[in-house]
Amino acid sequence: MKSMNYKMVRYVLAKVLLLEAALMSLPLLCALIYKSESTGAFLSTIFFTTFFAFVFSVRQPKDTMIQAKEGFVIVAASWIIMSIFGCMPFVFSGAIPNPVNAFFETVSGFTTTGASILSNVEALDHALLFWRSFTHWIGGMGVLVFILAILPLSKKNNMYLMRAESPGPSVGKLVPSMKKTATILYAIYFVMTVIEILVLYFFCDMPMFDSILHSFGTAGTGGFGIKNSSIGYYDSAAVDYVIGTFMLLFGINFNAFFFIMIGKIKDAFAIEEVRAYLGIVIVSVILIAWNILPQYSSFLEAVRYAYFQVASIITTTGYATTDFDLWPSFSKTIIVLLMFCGACAGSTGGGIKVSRIMILVKYQLSEIKRMVNPRRVHVLKSEGKVVDSDVLSGVQGFFAAYMFILLGCTLLISLDGFDFTTNFTAVLSCISNIGPGLGMVGPTCNFSIYSDLSTLLMSFVMLAGRLELFPMLILFNPALYKKGN
Repeated sequence: MKSMNYKMVRYVLAKVLLLEAALMSLPLLCALIYKSESTGAFLSTIFFTTFFAFVFSVRQPKDTMIQAKEGFVIVAASWIIMSIFGCMPFVFSGAIPNPVNAFFETVSGFTTTGASILSNVEALDHALLFWRSFTHWIGGMGVLVFILAILPLSKKNNMYLMRAESPGPSVGKLVPSMKKTATILYAIYFVMTVIEILVLYFFCDMPMFDSILHSFGTAGTGGFGIKNSSIGYYDSAAVDYVIGTFMLLFGINFNAFFFIMIGKIKDAFAIEEVRAYLGIVIVSVILIAWNILPQYSSFLEAVRYAYFQVASIITTTGYATTDFDLWPSFSKTIIVLLMFCGACAGSTGGGIKVSRIMILVKYQLSEIKRMVNPRRVHVLKSEGKVVDSDVLSGVQGFFAAYMFILLGCTLLISLDGFDFTTNFTAVLSCISNIGPGLGMVGPTCNFSIYSDLSTLLMSFVMLAGRLELFPMLILFNPALYKKGN
């Protein structure tokens, strides 16, 4: 087997940097419009990013083949270097002078986690706020998906890159061409974002700047707020329901939207994962609203806050309208379970994914039936199809790796001396790309309490969670770089 095609890896990474430099022109424009102090920081960052991109992409490699191992390395390395260059405006402007904290904030943006080390978000100027939220929108669908739509790569190369970056147990094609699939996905993503911006601006009386940035966060299911009290700042039922609904929409498998787009509405609602996802939301809202009712003036008000927080947590967005850390234990337990669950595969949400949860539950039920009646053949099905052994082992392997990283990193950051609830939910929120946790990292707090070492560790956890664990784990496996592997 051929050795690692380092030249092609370098070439694609250079294109990623070039794209990032181009995308930074938007916050630069914002800086010029609002005469922000960070204008120079963005100019410097764009210069450095473009310079490195040009140096590493002067020549296109003769061998443009990307195998599975190149795909994993490109995806994992792309997100790391994007975060390194993406944090420069925060450092250069002095808004976040500690490079480790700036890196954490940027990783949190690109991975659509929404965890922050900032205690006063409103101190940032308009350009930095724009870039901070824009990283959510960039990372939501995946930068490599965008690259696939514009970079001339072979069909096989496209599949390896998309499989390595896309969330969920498997990646399918909406149309025969993977390039067209990537284009369709981004078209749906863009249109839905624009619709939310217009609804917030025209029907909820939210300022245009705020509407754009909150839509970026909603679309990417990221959750960076531009106010210290997040969405609760607006104290508007209309804003809560609009953003809550769009969060749920962006947490749905995008295959469903494609079916709706081509007129196959029944097929969209026939997706088993989508039905299970909506069922979990409805049951969770009812249970939490009933449990928190004594804390609110009416059942409708309790439903409003329960609906928003359930939508925010299950889609791993992380916006907040209330301090759910003050809710009863029953409601907080449901919130933690939703952190594990996450949204649908093929959406912009994080977490384990509803599809994996369904397969694991069905497998356990099948095992119980097999123990009761060992002679009977039990077929495991998902979405009406038989789940083969490769998919099942992949789901089990993912869950095992997820729990190992969650518990292992919780143990490591506990050296900082904080309580278990804080540490456990901090790592859980990072690996599931949620944002707020409980305790000292709750919705009214931030992650600045942790040491630099713990901050870097949680940055790795966020990247691993966004990339479905294995690309990041494989990146640090020495065997990957040996010829013949």
